[in-house]
Amino acid sequence: MNRSTLQQRTQAQLKTYGLDERRKQRVSGMSGGQKQRLALAAATMHNPELLFLDEPTSAVDPENRREFWEQLFDLSAQGTTILVTTHYMDEAERCHRLAIMEAGEIRADDEPEKLMQQMGVNVVEIKAPALRSLKEKLLNFSQVRSAAQLGIRLRVLVHRDVIDPILWLRHTFPQLAAAELTLARPSLEDVFVTVTGKGRQ
Repeated sequence: MNRSTLQQRTQAQLKTYGLDERRKQRVSGMSGGQKQRLALAAATMHNPELLFLDEPTSAVDPENRREFWEQLFDLSAQGTTILVTTHYMDEAERCHRLAIMEAGEIRADDEPEKLMQQMGVNVVEIKAPALRSLKEKLLNFSQVRSAAQLGIRLRVLVHRDVIDPILWLRHTFPQLAAAELTLARPSLEDVFVTVTGKGRQ
């Protein structure tokens, strides 16, 4: 890239990533989101065919995270293949294809929606008293893959060989007779605990 092309490309990148008004600012004085945009601008100066990003939004607030991902989708639409590592399940769900790794081995690999459809469990959410003790009891049953408390709800993954998971839960735990039990849409976090060894907790 010659000097003239470099200058033109730099101007274009600063404008694309909303940094043209900060061209004279030191990087040390930028916010986390601005630093990430600057890093992305630098990484894409040469229009790469493949871009690898290792947890690019780990120190970025939710608003800047969303904006950052919009910029990644723009790059993808322009033909760049992007590999991203992340611990944020909501970010993983944005990807066109997802691989879940544990101890250096790929445990699942497919489109996020397909992974959620194929995970082999039904998700039941329970609103009831004494959720902590209920969770401990649930984990004693082989039919239960995972149980996790989310605020005032208990999210339970029940193996699909249980034909009616809600009926089974009410029958097995009489204290749930008047409780609110609903089937829920699977999430990528559910997929993660199903395909790794971190489910029964």
